[in-house]
Amino acid sequence: MKKLIALMATLTLTVGLFSGCAKQESQQPQQPNKPQIRIGLATDEGGKGDKSFNDAAIAGLERIKAEYGIEPQIIESRSADDYEPNLTTLAADNDLIFGVGFKMADALKTVAQNNPDKKFAIVDSVVDLPNVASYVFKEEEGSFLMGVIAGKMTKTNIVGFLGGSKFELIEKFEAGFRAGVKAVNPKAKVIVQYANTFSDVALGYEIAKKMYNDGADVIYHAAGGAGLGLFNAAKEMKKWAIGVDSDQAVLVPDKADVILASMIKRVDTATYTAAKAAIEGTFKPGTIVLGLKEDGVGISKTINPAVPKEVIDLANKYKQAIIEGKFTVPSKPSEVDSFQAPQI
Repeated sequence: MKKLIALMATLTLTVGLFSGCAKQESQQPQQPNKPQIRIGLATDEGGKGDKSFNDAAIAGLERIKAEYGIEPQIIESRSADDYEPNLTTLAADNDLIFGVGFKMADALKTVAQNNPDKKFAIVDSVVDLPNVASYVFKEEEGSFLMGVIAGKMTKTNIVGFLGGSKFELIEKFEAGFRAGVKAVNPKAKVIVQYANTFSDVALGYEIAKKMYNDGADVIYHAAGGAGLGLFNAAKEMKKWAIGVDSDQAVLVPDKADVILASMIKRVDTATYTAAKAAIEGTFKPGTIVLGLKEDGVGISKTINPAVPKEVIDLANKYKQAIIEGKFTVPSKPSEVDSFQAPQI
């Protein structure tokens, strides 16, 4: 009996010791979480819901939110007057600040100089400062492929290009598109018009409708939100359209039946890459150029069933030739007339 009591006492003491250890371990202080950086983004005109450039930029930060749990602060710009105030507001509250659009370059340069301790990134322009990463694209390369598709799909031998504002950047889309058309259909005429806006859907519609009435049966746009008007006109007049920046047949599903394809511009890759680098402590200033070789531009996954396989194959052959450096796509409209594409 005495042995049994002694054994029970020993077991009780042992359990108590283990319980005490467990309690002590559970009371050890938790390691503090690594502080998250704060991220802000100022859109260009057109803002959220343009189904194009701005939405693509925001999509990259939505991916960051999903992976890192960081909620970005988004401020919409309605005009150029909003750029500097919006960026200044973001700089006060965030560690990494994005300016989306080439027109924001001057404002971002000013705000970045005023906040040398903050990181900045700009899409579509170059700001040469030690705290700014600049992401630019070879839009002419992706647009060339859209020109190949348009040049092969036109029945009237008249196609159109609808630009937003007539700046050097948007002229890269025009030049590449015209060169692509010329490469596969030198007899085709390209009608070019700029809307001087990236947000006026009604004006985009009117310009596109006139192009269609003038004989164009395929129109490619680089006009942001104004390009949504192109899709409205194409649907109404039963003509073809080509989208830009994002897979617009997916983003505008009620117009998917009139969208042949879209020129993908991986703005989402730019915002995601810069944000991830800032989070992981690998952010570097400087200029990053993204073309076909870097998968920065390309053809959308969604291609209209009306586009024959041989046309898609031809576009992909030209894509590979560009990647391999067999020819250089013109980036200026003035270079198109003298451009000679190799036979593919």
